[in-house]
Amino acid sequence: MEGLTAAPRRIVIDYKPRRWARPFHASYLRWYALILHRRAGKTTAIINHHQRAATSDAWETRRLRALKPELTDAQIAPLLRYRLYAHILPTYRQAKLTAWEIAKYYASFVPGAVPNESELRIDYPCRRGHVRRLQLFGADNPDALRGAALSGLSLDEYGQHPPNIFGEVLSKALADHLGYAVFAGTIKGKNQLYRTWDAGRADQGTWFALWQDVSESLATEDDAATVMLQQAMQDDRALIAKGLMTQEEYDQEWFLSTTAAIKGAYYARAMVMARKDGRVARVPFDPALPVDTDWDLGMDDTTAIVFSQSLRSREVRLIDYYANSGEGLEFYARILKEKGQERGYVYGQHWAPHDIEVRELGTGKTRKAVAKSLGIDFQVTPNIGLADGIDAVRLLLPRVWMDEERCGPLIEALTHYRKTWNERLQEFTATPWHDWASHPADAVRGLAVRHRVPELEKTRARADRQQVGGNQAWMA
Repeated sequence: MEGLTAAPRRIVIDYKPRRWARPFHASYLRWYALILHRRAGKTTAIINHHQRAATSDAWETRRLRALKPELTDAQIAPLLRYRLYAHILPTYRQAKLTAWEIAKYYASFVPGAVPNESELRIDYPCRRGHVRRLQLFGADNPDALRGAALSGLSLDEYGQHPPNIFGEVLSKALADHLGYAVFAGTIKGKNQLYRTWDAGRADQGTWFALWQDVSESLATEDDAATVMLQQAMQDDRALIAKGLMTQEEYDQEWFLSTTAAIKGAYYARAMVMARKDGRVARVPFDPALPVDTDWDLGMDDTTAIVFSQSLRSREVRLIDYYANSGEGLEFYARILKEKGQERGYVYGQHWAPHDIEVRELGTGKTRKAVAKSLGIDFQVTPNIGLADGIDAVRLLLPRVWMDEERCGPLIEALTHYRKTWNERLQEFTATPWHDWASHPADAVRGLAVRHRVPELEKTRARADRQQVGGNQAWMA
């Protein structure tokens, strides 16, 4: 691949784009949604796309003029001065493991490019006072990008990123430079990556949207890596026959199945069944029923609120969801009031975990007392332990209906909430992985626990009565 550079001579990069990547590299659009099978060369293509943009003032000028033809040279000049391109993976560790060596390799063909190992950053040569930079980040620390002005951005394995990372943090970082954004990955259910692609394919004048499973690559590519895929797929089929891999995993990674369960996810099968049964749909609010809320409370961390309605038939409807971070109880009290006024909610009970009764050092008051002064009279969710709480969710989900639109982030969290993987032992642990899915999943766990505890109490009371009756019969 040849790149036009800020340096006086032409640079030749040891990169041959795959067929799917050629129209991607030729586009000057702002938005890209790339869903491809495993080992399709996504990261390599995206890194080279960023590097070409970082090393070519001419290419960046053409991109800006394609978006805003009326821009003058004087208006474009300051936009060329500082250019940062960010490649983001779900975690910083993953960025270092999967993309950093790729970035360093292709940067090695650019004379004067300087890699910075400690910051996963590559600075490209440019005039004094200018910046040309490619840097890797993890979505587990999105605040590291707050305030940055980006000319280009890629969210690799976007389906595993926090759902709010682009809308709340990153979209504004692109504004000054009309920067482009690439949403890429291999599908894992109909998550935010799928929804982004689905929206993009309906707007082809603004979006570049690509969906390519392995069959298309095998039919159109002839490079050595693609030839190796045929053997890899054959080996995977042998693993399926031995029970070491599931057909669902095979179909998901190679053929982009949207119904395969996520490995290690606590509620994977239940969520697959919910979709199959049509219980992830448009769920109407019933004004005849009270709206209950279940909370997972954070201070600097995320606070998640699940809005539900419960029927006498034991059916539970999740009709709404809200999450935010860095806000106090007064803010969330205002959110409840606004939703009540806007949608006609009449609230029933509000439930929060037991730590709401902990007294704050500064005021000496419990958060429960503070909330009550704001009009939220919290009930305390029984603490039955993490494992029993997860089991309670599994028991509840088969009778839950979820509003696909208003509870979208919540649905994705329940789909992705998973066990921690122990790299050393190569096995899942009993501890949940703490990421963006944890808080909404914990809020649903509270809902499930309060639904289950009365049933447990009835069971225990029945057992106690039977025990007393047995004792009396023995004594007689």
